[in-house]
Amino acid sequence: MTHDTTLPSLADIEAAAQRVYREFQPTPQYRWGLLADRLGTECWVKHENHNPVGAFKIRGGLTYFDQLASQGRLPREVISATRGNHGQSMGWAARRHGVACTIVVPRGNSVEKNAAMRALGVNLVEHGEDFQAAREHALQLAEERGAHMVPSYHPHLVRGVATYWWEFLRAVPHMDVAYVPIGLSSGACAAVAARQALGHRVRIVGVVSRHATTYADSFAAGHVVAAPVSTQLADGMAVRVADPDALAVLLPALDHLVQVGDDEVAAAMRALFTDTHNVAEGAGAAALAAAMQERERLRGQCVGLALTGGNVDAEVFARVLAGR
Repeated sequence: MTHDTTLPSLADIEAAAQRVYREFQPTPQYRWGLLADRLGTECWVKHENHNPVGAFKIRGGLTYFDQLASQGRLPREVISATRGNHGQSMGWAARRHGVACTIVVPRGNSVEKNAAMRALGVNLVEHGEDFQAAREHALQLAEERGAHMVPSYHPHLVRGVATYWWEFLRAVPHMDVAYVPIGLSSGACAAVAARQALGHRVRIVGVVSRHATTYADSFAAGHVVAAPVSTQLADGMAVRVADPDALAVLLPALDHLVQVGDDEVAAAMRALFTDTHNVAEGAGAAALAAAMQERERLRGQCVGLALTGGNVDAEVFARVLAGR
């Protein structure tokens, strides 16, 4: 097993877990019978939709701000960009520390994610047509205001996010293969970190949108390759430019990548609701979409799926359930 010294150690992850648990308890992982029937093999789901912001990102926000506080570096204001869940994480942690928080989202972003961020005290700015444009505007605002720019990928974010994989892999020590969606990769890198820290044997499969292929293209090339974004459903994976530091972690560590289309994601969202009565946003259902695509090769194996978030607009979810 390759060991990456840039990733958090077991002690780092355990300390991060204690910080996370001051806000909420470990999220559950369940073995769902109907999903097992659907995949034809043992299947576990990690329910990161069952936390105070409905997505895994909150863990990274807590540890990122904790690191700033421990170093006496809490700023007056933080600025970041998001399609929603990272912004909620920032808003939650910033409010906890009494720090002003401005989040930039692209125009046409999720109405309900925007509302959730505002409810956490976030000053929301809409700019650009996609995440990359929002990110570039956030960088400009941070420079103009002298604010602290929080990236979407950073080792201190990974340390917090790794706590959910630490929970999952300890709970299912016999897991053979795990599927994790890739946006800017804090989740996938956290899976690698937890596997390394625990000495677990699980194979990690990254899942990308077929309509946002920067990580797939970058894997093939061995370096960052930008790619256009056209997904209408998996906004948490709608990234135009891969993060080079994340790519360096993932290249030697992932077993392989799977690309899933919006139709497959929609089918997985319906399957999760039918089989578990859980709501999954597009990116949250991507792991199941990938496993369904690879169903025949999974027989006899224990499969882990990261349901990374459930923050989908009601109108969108209604259309998905109706098959429209």
